[in-house]
Amino acid sequence: MNDIVSIITPVHNSEKYLLACINSVIDQTYPYWEHILVDDCSTDNSARIIKGFAEKDDRIRYLKLSENSGAGVARNRAIEESKGKYIAFLDSDDQWHPEKLKKQIVFMQENRCHFTFTAYDIIDSEGNPTGKTIPSKKRVTYKSALYKNPIGCLTVIYSVDYFGKQYMPTIRKRQDYALWLKLLKKSDAYGLNECLSSYRTGNQSISSNKLKLIQYEWKIYREIEGLSFVKSIFYLISAILIKLKNYI
Repeated sequence: MNDIVSIITPVHNSEKYLLACINSVIDQTYPYWEHILVDDCSTDNSARIIKGFAEKDDRIRYLKLSENSGAGVARNRAIEESKGKYIAFLDSDDQWHPEKLKKQIVFMQENRCHFTFTAYDIIDSEGNPTGKTIPSKKRVTYKSALYKNPIGCLTVIYSVDYFGKQYMPTIRKRQDYALWLKLLKKSDAYGLNECLSSYRTGNQSISSNKLKLIQYEWKIYREIEGLSFVKSIFYLISAILIKLKNYI
């Protein structure tokens, strides 16, 4: 089992978290990976940190965009440059547990799955456990995913052999959700309900961004998926109700 996993990480002013992120990849018990970090025109020490790691480990690759373009464009640039049989995603402020790649690749190969995800836990801005874990569903279909995105980006691995290189739409937010819907049209996604990643929450409230997130979700339904106005309204309201239920 020596198939290379290409790990995709967009970076923008992430110096505070990059050490933990990259070290969590280096600490993987599965050694066959390349970590492609794309600098989206950071103005802090992110570039210096990445280059320092790359000098010591040739599996780590540094790329830079010519202008600030957002996470979707950065991820797509990394996917273009990737050489692996599998594509995995890890944002620069998140981190993986040491067994993440090994357990998930074994799960994919033993069950012949092409699109997988896992459970993950939530850590605070300082990396401390919050005690909250997001479990993974056993199976996700295209139709079920339209109601709500149940897949954490930092947990996904998909097979390049099966799908080919698949890219995210270049919208500023929710581009990962749009990619999952694209993949789900060809294969269901299967969850390994084991906590193998840690998602970092920031100190700032996301309340001010909720309207924008809803607008991007609408854009996905109408413009990217091409759903009718009525279906788009139905799924958008369903998604909002599900999110409200989770907050109560």
